Amino acid sequence: MENWQIREPAAKLHREALVWDNHCCFPQTGAEPLMPQLERYRQAGVNVLGVNIGDAQVELEELVRLAAAIRDYIARNGDRFLLVGTVEDIARAKAQDKLAIILDIEGCYAMGDQLSMIQFYFDIGVRWMLMVYNARNLVGSGVHDATDEGLTPFGERVVAEMDRVGLIKCCSHTGYRTAMDVFAASTKPCIFSHSNPRALRDHPRNIPDELIKACAKGGGVVCINGVGIFLGDNDTRTETMVRHIDYVAQLVGVAHIGLGLDYVFDRAGMDTYIAASHSIWPEGFGYGPGINFVPPEQLPELTEALLNRGYRESDIRAILGENLGRVARSVWPISCDRIGARL
Repeated sequence: MENWQIREPAAKLHREALVWDNHCCFPQTGAEPLMPQLERYRQAGVNVLGVNIGDAQVELEELVRLAAAIRDYIARNGDRFLLVGTVEDIARAKAQDKLAIILDIEGCYAMGDQLSMIQFYFDIGVRWMLMVYNARNLVGSGVHDATDEGLTPFGERVVAEMDRVGLIKCCSHTGYRTAMDVFAASTKPCIFSHSNPRALRDHPRNIPDELIKACAKGGGVVCINGVGIFLGDNDTRTETMVRHIDYVAQLVGVAHIGLGLDYVFDRAGMDTYIAASHSIWPEGFGYGPGINFVPPEQLPELTEALLNRGYRESDIRAILGENLGRVARSVWPISCDRIGARL
């Protein structure tokens, strides 16, 4: 039941649009009790949600176990959720008032040097993968590395295999030179799944104009996140998100903007994780207790704010989800085996 505190024109637009939040985070362990919170996205009018199954230095076993738990929950609640196989599943889920879910992985760490893991990831429901999470891996360098050595020879093979399989490449958390190398090596559009312009907030996790332009040049999308320390001084106001959207729109056009809130379900678990991993989340950049996140319930308000700002309805629809849909159609296979059929 809708409980959006917005005017009817905005509610109608939000209801009819394809709303795609490209990224949220469950804890790696003990996630099952929190899975009912996925319903919050459906109630907020979200049609497609990217759910993270592993980041940073999460081992492969943990990643697969979380994927199995999420897949099982979706299967047992098929009246409300649908695991995406093809682009057509997204339209089917919206028509049936279901939340379409894709899995994502933040960084190529867990795959090690096994290139065949990319096809495996796709087969279990992963639809985008981030290249490097903050610190160097076998693919390239991250935003917090002292030096950025660029895409490695193995990284070039990963890019080619992701393009072959149809897995979208993401350069959030990835170092500048490495990201530029990814764009140069790619034959298909890439994304920043949850990154904001550095011109508005000077933080290593935010991206400079040159990367935004390079992503857009290849037909990609920059998804604005809702993390307070990346939006501003722990600022999660809707007007601040709109300011970041405005900036990218003026720089490269509305065709290259999406949303990836990066909402974290388990704040205490995240704080413990960060405190134990300063090599990945170094001190002095605002990581730690007290970070604010834009919740999914704020998305209808964002739609209204964009209308109030004078954005055309067609542009708002593009930002809310159609731009990511375009990338999915460009990268994902036209058809594929039923997810999990090979397992």
